[in-house]
Amino acid sequence: MSRLTTRRLVATAATAALAVGVVFTGASANAAAAKPVTGGTLYFITHDDQFVHMDPARNYTGRDIAFFNSYLYRNLVSYKPTSGPAGASLVADLATNTGVPSNAAKTWKFTLRSGITWEDGSAVTCADVKYGVSRAFASDVITDGPQYLVTALDIPLDKDGSSMYKGPYKKTGQALYDKAVTCSGNTVTFNLNRSFADFNYALTYPAGAPVKASKDTGDKYDLRPFSDGPYKIASYKAGDQLELVRNENWKKSSDTVRTPYPDNIVVRFGLAEDVRDAIMMEDQIPNTVSLDSLQPANMRAFFADSTKSAQRFNVYDPYVRYAAMNVSAGHMDCLDIRKAVFFAINTQALIDLSGGSVFYGDPGDNPVKPVLGLDYKKTTGNIHDSNWKITGNATYAASFLDKAKTSCPDAYARATAADKGITWDIAQSATNQKASVLITDALKAAGINIKFNFIPGGQYYSTVMNNAKQHDISSAGWGADWANASTVIPELFTKEGGFNLSQNWNDAAYAAFKKKSDATKVETDRAKQAKGWQELSQYVMDQYWIIRPVFSKTQDTWGSKVGGVFYWEPQGTFGFGGLYVKN
Repeated sequence: MSRLTTRRLVATAATAALAVGVVFTGASANAAAAKPVTGGTLYFITHDDQFVHMDPARNYTGRDIAFFNSYLYRNLVSYKPTSGPAGASLVADLATNTGVPSNAAKTWKFTLRSGITWEDGSAVTCADVKYGVSRAFASDVITDGPQYLVTALDIPLDKDGSSMYKGPYKKTGQALYDKAVTCSGNTVTFNLNRSFADFNYALTYPAGAPVKASKDTGDKYDLRPFSDGPYKIASYKAGDQLELVRNENWKKSSDTVRTPYPDNIVVRFGLAEDVRDAIMMEDQIPNTVSLDSLQPANMRAFFADSTKSAQRFNVYDPYVRYAAMNVSAGHMDCLDIRKAVFFAINTQALIDLSGGSVFYGDPGDNPVKPVLGLDYKKTTGNIHDSNWKITGNATYAASFLDKAKTSCPDAYARATAADKGITWDIAQSATNQKASVLITDALKAAGINIKFNFIPGGQYYSTVMNNAKQHDISSAGWGADWANASTVIPELFTKEGGFNLSQNWNDAAYAAFKKKSDATKVETDRAKQAKGWQELSQYVMDQYWIIRPVFSKTQDTWGSKVGGVFYWEPQGTFGFGGLYVKN
């Protein structure tokens, strides 16, 4: 994300409104300053049919990380649960401090607090932390999660570039893992393969959270993770609801981070968008928080209503929203076709659809957001090309199609044939249905045939992150995990990254890119490293591995009886742990 941040995937609300500083259009400061109330039921509602993942090793969506880190599971370190820039600072959570580095930051030690227990009353141990971290190596079972710990631990690589340790289920290479992660009493030590001065930021992710081995059910752990937080799962059914109740074995004395106010937390899934919006606009269930943005017309109405001023915020979020080009063979493997798509799209129409510039954000030129300061530099080409028009340039787009007849005739045939065409993956929503029509019309004017694959929101990322299921173009979003583009460029555009939707590792342009990315990642001179990230961002944009980056805004709404609301900068969402139900 941005500032000191947590990386997260963005559930794609719309292709168009899919940037930084916090800009409030409604005030939540007074609500946050009021005295919290304990008790009651807090409701969350969403059009999605489920959370992307509940398994801590697989949870890589920002909103969901913030939700579950606040309620269900704990990490060695956490972001401070407060508003403003202070929320990006690290605080000790399971550990007694934020980590002790040594050996040029290749070795990190964390000692657990005393008195931490699981929901069954048993103690959380160093062995639980070690086991929890090990699960991310089981890539055949544990999919979609962050790879920072996998790539950072000092474990040799196999011939195919994967870790020689294959996780706790197969136990292949177990001795190698046992050397990289060790326990001595309540102290866990991580031995890394390189200097990693901000390794503790990687441990804000639940992939570093403990898991009790006897409760691990493999891929089914996604349905019922075992809690060491203030709440536990009472029931869960995808498409229906998740209910959390108080964990009677959680002790406030062992947790200086969380403030569990409601007695019950209920998430209702699969609401029709009109129903969801009516609940918020009419304040039908006042102790409710929406996990989605409202539909654009309803959003405008909600923000125009002065009586709702304490029930909303509109902020520049931490994300860059974009469309990823799958450049693997048989997909978007032709640069001229990628350029044609980019220059054809009518961005203005999509901005207007998504609530206008007030709610949309800004057309971007970079996978790195300006909030990263040193690492951002304005690129050339793309939206700065004199031929780019915010309303689309069908004539210029068609000129690239004409080139493609010669440069890549197979790709040209796929993109233009009525019985083939390009397929764009997108989350199912009413707004995205409308956006698909606008994109179809714009590309048709340039001679491109486009189809859309609509995927239910809760299944979106687990689908497109499967290389076999991803189509030609996929809507996506990304925010730096903390204030270094090392959490953006390698993650999005190298094969080892946790979110490479471009599938670019066989692209002719990849080898040189990868070499420079690897060198930049380990560069210790921060100014030189920043220059490297700037050059690599330009490289990405020149290859059109992504198109239409947006430095975006997000809008959130809540009911009149929800208190303690604040925008949590490193998570890019609500400070869930501060929410309470007013009397």
